[in-house]
Amino acid sequence: IKREENIMDSYLFNNHINVARSFKAEGNKLKALQFYKKAYKLEEGRHDIELLLDMALLYHELEQIDLAEEKYREVLKIDDKEERAYYGLGTLYDEDGFFEEAKEYYKKAIKLNKNYDKAYFFLANIYDEEGEKEKAIELYKKVLEINPKDLWANANIACIMEEVGRLKEAEKYNNSALDIEPNQFRILFNMGVVQKGLGNNEKAKEYYKKSIESNPNFPYSHLNLGVIYREANNYKKAIGYYKDAHNLDNNPTIAERISSCYEDLGNYPEALKYID
Repeated sequence: IKREENIMDSYLFNNHINVARSFKAEGNKLKALQFYKKAYKLEEGRHDIELLLDMALLYHELEQIDLAEEKYREVLKIDDKEERAYYGLGTLYDEDGFFEEAKEYYKKAIKLNKNYDKAYFFLANIYDEEGEKEKAIELYKKVLEINPKDLWANANIACIMEEVGRLKEAEKYNNSALDIEPNQFRILFNMGVVQKGLGNNEKAKEYYKKSIESNPNFPYSHLNLGVIYREANNYKKAIGYYKDAHNLDNNPTIAERISSCYEDLGNYPEALKYID
């Protein structure tokens, strides 16, 4: 009888898991959670690491951070060398702004799995935010050793290279990112910034225009195009792009740029319209 009960429990456990994952794939997270909980109530569920990780991830998606942390810690009680649990804890602390704790959890995940590209990625992101650019570059390069096709590792390292003035390297990594996703508007915009920094204004304009084609609602591509035309004394074109940017972002500094261009054209009535 005991053996039959175990077989039945195992059948129910697997059935609940499969149903939960089906609901999750359909985007029905609450129904998925309902069946994960049913699986968890069974004896097998309390010791199944994959179930606990699935529940932790789902609680995280549902913004139930304390419950997500609880499940990750249950995993570590079963196996204190489960790198995915340390990584998961890292993401929780990272999102809540506890960066020192997050870094330690990411480092633990990496210590257990030297090829944990996501842990390297988010650890790099923290160092970047903290201003430790060289450390961030080193870690993003590690991501790219593991996965050269990581779009945002290429894009993020390009941004850092641009910030620290290493423009040719920034161009190289942006090109790698655009090989992966040619129409990503932020990367096209970033390449425009790099090309302008290199003195290639015509190329910069091309990339900003491509960024606008990809996403017309991103104001900074319009703004930066306006800057290039303004610097070339093409005030009318500059005004057009500045106005496009201003329509998307009602920023007083953009209004001041529009006013300045009208003033340079000697059109004072229009210039005054953009001065508070």
